[in-house]
Amino acid sequence: MNLLDAHAEGLREFDEAVHRIRPGQWDAPTPCADWTVRDLLNHLVSEQLWVPHLLGGQTLAEVGDRYDGDVLGQDPVAEWESSSKAARAAWTEPGATEREVELSFGRSPATEYGWQMTLDFAVHAWDLSTALGAGQPITEEIAAELLRVFRPQIERWQGIGIFAPPVPVPAGSPATVELIALTGREPG
Repeated sequence: MNLLDAHAEGLREFDEAVHRIRPGQWDAPTPCADWTVRDLLNHLVSEQLWVPHLLGGQTLAEVGDRYDGDVLGQDPVAEWESSSKAARAAWTEPGATEREVELSFGRSPATEYGWQMTLDFAVHAWDLSTALGAGQPITEEIAAELLRVFRPQIERWQGIGIFAPPVPVPAGSPATVELIALTGREPG
């Protein structure tokens, strides 16, 4: 599976979870410590708002703090739809994945950024679905691909606080269970 196909699948999984949110669920807790459903969506919308800027060559300093705080406004789902559509358009521009972008840890290939965004979609789709009492949103195919990409990097990420230590799972567990456990979440 190539990056843009995986990104599209991760985006679809998260989008479906967003469209399951019902009134009265915005303040529900999620598996992400200290984040409600609204906080989790705000995080993903903010990330999507950054994408066109970073893929367009802007630096973190140039973007500044314009996406700090609440970016959801009065219609969080509409903000998600708008920001994710613009971000996806930026990813599918010719040559977008061949660029370099500035991230918090320095200049990186856009492909690394794209895989990180894809992992975020999938894992947070699970977080959101769990908070909503919905089923497993991640497909085995995308989970297996994300495990292939991130298993070698996960220890480095855990060392800087991005993820909690992996949760042990039985040998032969489905890729979806392994992926969630690898990110320090209890797959349930």
